[in-house]
Amino acid sequence: MNYGQFLTMQPEVSLMALLVITFIADFISAGKERRWFNPLVCVLMLLHLVLNFQPSVAMEAFGGMYQTNSSISVIKTILALGTLLVFIQSRTWLQRNDTSFKEGEFYLLIISTLLGMNMMVSAGHFLLFFLGLEMASVPMACLVAFDKYRHNSAEAGAKFILTATFSSGVMLFGISLIYGAVGTLYFNDCASLITASPLTIAGLVFFFSGLAFKISLVPFHFWTADTYQGAPTTVTGYLSVVSKGAATFASLTILMKVFVNMVEHWQILLYILIVLSITIGNLFAIRQTELKRFMAFSSISQAGYIMLAVVADNAMGIAALSYYVLIYVVANLAVFAIIGAIEERNNGITDIEAYNGLYTTNPKLSFIMTLALFSLGGIPPFAGMFSKFFVFMSAVEQGSTLSYVIVFIALINTVVSLYYYLLIVKAMYINKSENPLPTFKSDVNTKITLALCTIGVLLFGVCSCIFEYIAANVTI
Repeated sequence: MNYGQFLTMQPEVSLMALLVITFIADFISAGKERRWFNPLVCVLMLLHLVLNFQPSVAMEAFGGMYQTNSSISVIKTILALGTLLVFIQSRTWLQRNDTSFKEGEFYLLIISTLLGMNMMVSAGHFLLFFLGLEMASVPMACLVAFDKYRHNSAEAGAKFILTATFSSGVMLFGISLIYGAVGTLYFNDCASLITASPLTIAGLVFFFSGLAFKISLVPFHFWTADTYQGAPTTVTGYLSVVSKGAATFASLTILMKVFVNMVEHWQILLYILIVLSITIGNLFAIRQTELKRFMAFSSISQAGYIMLAVVADNAMGIAALSYYVLIYVVANLAVFAIIGAIEERNNGITDIEAYNGLYTTNPKLSFIMTLALFSLGGIPPFAGMFSKFFVFMSAVEQGSTLSYVIVFIALINTVVSLYYYLLIVKAMYINKSENPLPTFKSDVNTKITLALCTIGVLLFGVCSCIFEYIAANVTI
């Protein structure tokens, strides 16, 4: 074996080094030394981000099982940025008495999931893709159940691992059908051999059904609300943005590479799932009073919007998806940072009633929450409006009547999403409360997270160079 091929896997090698250093630091530190643990991990993740920021040229390793190009480098950078924000905002939660002794485990599990996601998006072979998927899913189940002394967290972890196991089995069955039809598991070879036979169509349906679970597309979304509610808020934020971003990009890559000869089949499948996800996610979000369940159904709807870029099947779709994930990372993590801050000071309660009159006691948090929600809803001039615009543009580039209909339905649902996002704004600014949440000062890490996310929400859309940079590095 030529071990020089590992140099092609620079982001993965960097994460492995980060994993080892974090493990050693966790092993040797104790007592007062622990206060430097979170800054150390954040600095190491920032260093990883800087080292791998420059897009790489198209390369392969291990006979084509591992592939990388500029598009893959961009999405890996976005995922690393989301992970860094999660690390920054997790410090206060990890200093609680019931979690402080597991701080090192938390970082190790997060880095392991990120490593698995990197393998997913760089896979050129179905088995490597599946290994990356499981490497991301198994530690994620541990993270969901991280608050083991809280009943909801343990229940959420059990539900997540059971449904993840079932979806993995369905996906493997689909991969076996594809292998039976074409005799290979390499993406490039499959693309040249695959035809729309009953066997390959069945393989496509089973494979994508397993992948749709990771993305929370309807009707594979039933685990989402319970898992989001029961998991620690920091983990919920990570699960909603980083995990979803990796899964959507991987689905785009595989559909465009492997099933290129079956576009008319998987586009119809995606059209149906997109309409169901956006519509059902929005309708169920309206009914929620628990904010983490509310954000769960919001993320289901957002997944539908992201998949519009996948169905575009063009270079514009790749750029729009990467840009949408970037905006979604900063907006969604800002919301979860505020939810976490209020949860810590409200005895773990995350009902929307806790936000009644919040503006009177905590106007800055209310303002940032409003900006983030407006971005998620697509209100101009915030970044979320631009991300939705580019996704819609990529979808209508096909020029088909069906694509125009789907985009029109998505636009109508945008109005619905504005309504339920404004319910939170109404609670903060209009609803009265006899006992509003007292005024409090956020910790330094929460302030840093909110500052970075707010800058992203305000500038990522206005600064056209961001999207131009992503579009310039698109590789199909």
